[in-house]
Parts: sequence; structure tokens; C-alpha cells
Amino acid sequence: MEIDNNLVENAIRPAALGRKNWMFVGDEDAGWRSAVIYTILQSCKTYGINPYTYLKDVLERLPQMTIQEIDQITPSAWANAQSMKRAS
Repeated sequence: MEIDNNLVENAIRPAALGRKNWMFVGDEDAGWRSAVIYTILQSCKTYGINPYTYLKDVLERLPQMTIQEIDQITPSAWANAQSMKRAS
């Protein structure tokens, strides 16, 4: 087990640097939406996914999906599905 948390510190550095710039985001919900987007993008980085490819695929499929299928488009599930497609 590593004794430091450099990976976490490096992952949150962009948000920490921009914190003052984003203090006034215009709407209460804008901060929450930004956090969701940054979480998705960081998850893509973690799983080695191209964020553009992931978001394009998910946003195209989302309107036809049911709530029970949502777990199929999390970054981890999406990465697993893509690796299975390449393997077959």
C-alpha cells in the first residue's frame, strides 16, 4: 500500500486550480452539473477511455435506453463491453 496520495492530488489538481474562477457559476445547479461532468471525465481517464468516444456513444444510446439498462453505460461497464467487442 502506498504511503502517499499523489494520484488523488494529481487527479483533483485541475479542479483545485480553477476553484476561484468557478466560484460564481451562475446557478446553484451548475456546480453540481460540473462535478458530474468532471467525475465522468476522470472515470474515463481511469479506465483508459477516450472521453469523446465514450460520451458520443452514450449520448446516442441514452434516448432509447430504459432505467434498468443505465448500469450498462457506466465508464467501467462501457470499457468492459468495448474490450469484449475487440476480443471477439
